[in-house]
Amino acid sequence: MRLTLVFLIVLMFQSCTEQKIKESTDDTLNITEYLRVNTEYSMFLEILDITNYASYMNTYGTFTLFLPTNDAVKQYLKDLGVSSLKEVPVEDLKNIAKLHILDKTITTSSFTDGKIATPSLYGQFLITGATNINGVASETVNKTSNIIISNIIAGNGIIHAIDKVLRVADKTVAASIESDINLSLFTEVLKATGWYEKLNKPIVYDENKVGSFLTVLGESNAVLNKAGFNTLEDLKKRYSHLKDPTNPADSLNLYVQYHVLPNLIYLSDMAITPVFETKAPLEVISSQLDKQSILLNHDIFNGIQEQGVAIVRDPSNTTCSNGVLHYVDGHFTIKKRVASPVYFDLCNQPEMAANVANYRKTGGVAFSFVLGGLSNVTWTGNKTYNMTWQPYGGAANGDLWNIFRFRTGAGGLNDIEFDTPVIIKGRYKIWVSYRAIAKASTNTKVFFNGVQTSRIINQQEAPNDPSNVTTGINDRVLESQGYKRYMFPFVKGDALNSRFVGIVEVLTTGKHKIKFVTDACTGCSAGDADRFDMVEFRPVDMDQIWPKFKPGYGGGFVQRTDATKGDNGNSGY
Repeated sequence: MRLTLVFLIVLMFQSCTEQKIKESTDDTLNITEYLRVNTEYSMFLEILDITNYASYMNTYGTFTLFLPTNDAVKQYLKDLGVSSLKEVPVEDLKNIAKLHILDKTITTSSFTDGKIATPSLYGQFLITGATNINGVASETVNKTSNIIISNIIAGNGIIHAIDKVLRVADKTVAASIESDINLSLFTEVLKATGWYEKLNKPIVYDENKVGSFLTVLGESNAVLNKAGFNTLEDLKKRYSHLKDPTNPADSLNLYVQYHVLPNLIYLSDMAITPVFETKAPLEVISSQLDKQSILLNHDIFNGIQEQGVAIVRDPSNTTCSNGVLHYVDGHFTIKKRVASPVYFDLCNQPEMAANVANYRKTGGVAFSFVLGGLSNVTWTGNKTYNMTWQPYGGAANGDLWNIFRFRTGAGGLNDIEFDTPVIIKGRYKIWVSYRAIAKASTNTKVFFNGVQTSRIINQQEAPNDPSNVTTGINDRVLESQGYKRYMFPFVKGDALNSRFVGIVEVLTTGKHKIKFVTDACTGCSAGDADRFDMVEFRPVDMDQIWPKFKPGYGGGFVQRTDATKGDNGNSGY
């Protein structure tokens, strides 16, 4: 009985005693508190305290802090010639603090050999890379600081400890170029053309908060010397056709304009973007990643591979106060080209070519891609439907695009857009070739760079048979009606047809967009597919019929050889 009474008293006491309840779900320190506990970073904490960023870094968020050690801050003070942080202007310390903070959590697994996608609070991008010192690999930031401890988890973000204080890029692009003795001749050209002043201006922002950043592709003395230019006079003799380099129409000025790109463009941008505008009117530079090299203007024109110039990686990606500086390993300037035909086989896609077992092989079997599976092709509509490569011996290069239910309202695809090959600026007629199907789409609109062309495609329309005595039409008459037989020899009963869809003005040399959009189709078969083959961009002053295409794998062209015979599709060859 006594034991029972004791037990009840203890139980009542426990029930009346306030129990401690853990109110937080995570004991991990926020960034500021982590710095207060770890004294090896006390000097950077002092910077945060002076600038009032300590409280900011103690709030809820998803930050990344590149955190200099005390030794790194001491070296920073030594470089400035002062003994304490109190001797540094507060505004300078604010800029230093903001440069080391990103408003997004970025682990080292997200680093690439280039800029971090999220800019610092200061507004400048940080550049990451890798270095090897005495056989020890290290990740770097802005080419000067090594990460000594990475991915320290804090309650409101992540910390990477670094061995040097990051410095704000305070030189303009012009000043950065002038400071490099290897760019002394390029500097002279900038000053002679008036571009030094333009590249030396501070950033201004427009009404959309877009800054006036510029990216420059610099040519070193060695590159210019190799091209035969040892002095400014050498360059003037070669390019300054108006004898006034400051005139924007002068070829030397245009040479500089072609080396200046609007906006901030880092190597990581060049690796994924095929074409960039330049300050030269209506002129662009193409870019492509080839293994570890970024090549500029490395393009195929008229079946010939033109050798481009490579970006020199180590000195490039130099952040400036108003832009970025890169170095190239070869001399280049605007290439004056006339409009040239582009024969775009829609099946010429890198992911298709990667299927070596079937792609353009005798006996190859059709294979498909889902949305997102092709880097140069996009579409909308039913995401479960596929885009299919289909072998067809009668077509150009022996294959076709097979697009299932390509029509609005049939539960299939509504539109499909392709990136074109490089097209030289000029005026072109566009021809779209397809294999006619009795139940295919009847109302396909074509858009070039977002603008609809003048004519639509009815993919139920079969080609005219030239051998038919009653209805056979001469090639030239057929062309005047907006059609042509684009394969040679013409195979009676085959359904390969080509439709003229309009004339376009290509304003810039580069890659462009062509898009096909369908409407609802009355009488179409819900289970049938549209089959596309080629898109031709032929200059308006070029023969629109010849050359024609050879059928089957290997492809090629057939040229007209006897102009005295009629263009009826088969005779005269």
